[in-house]
Amino acid sequence: MARDVNSLAQSVFTALDSRTVSVAESLTGGLISAALTQIPGASTIFHGGVVAYHSSSKIELLGVDETLLSHGAVQSDVALQMALGVARRLGTQFGVATTGVAGPGSQDGQAPGTVFIGVVEIDQAGEIVSASVENLQIESSEIDPVASREFIREQTVCAALELLLTYL
Repeated sequence: MARDVNSLAQSVFTALDSRTVSVAESLTGGLISAALTQIPGASTIFHGGVVAYHSSSKIELLGVDETLLSHGAVQSDVALQMALGVARRLGTQFGVATTGVAGPGSQDGQAPGTVFIGVVEIDQAGEIVSASVENLQIESSEIDPVASREFIREQTVCAALELLLTYL
């Protein structure tokens, strides 16, 4: 991996200070949660995560609009709704979410490597203070689909931690 996920996670931990974060993961399948929980003392800033891989989980666990998902899960508004849903559900100041296509095939008309990362900051009433979404197109090798899939997932984790750092 070109970027060091452990250093990024440590930077997030330090920058959060006493603020809190939760994550909603689709294509990353818990990798962001794993990165954050490797840091000693992570429970002071990390409240938890939801792996909502299937659309029904995004609706039921995170409150993503079913009508929105009828147009596919790989879109910016889904990432933002996932981030907002997890922050509200777990009572954190920040929510981070990933949705996209790790491959090897396309999904919802989107090519492998298409990724959306959402970050929201909410106030104590659960209202949005700020929100951002980043759209990535991560290039990978078609020669080895398994390695490409892992590369896309790893790069998404790094990009999500970097986007969160921009808020902190």
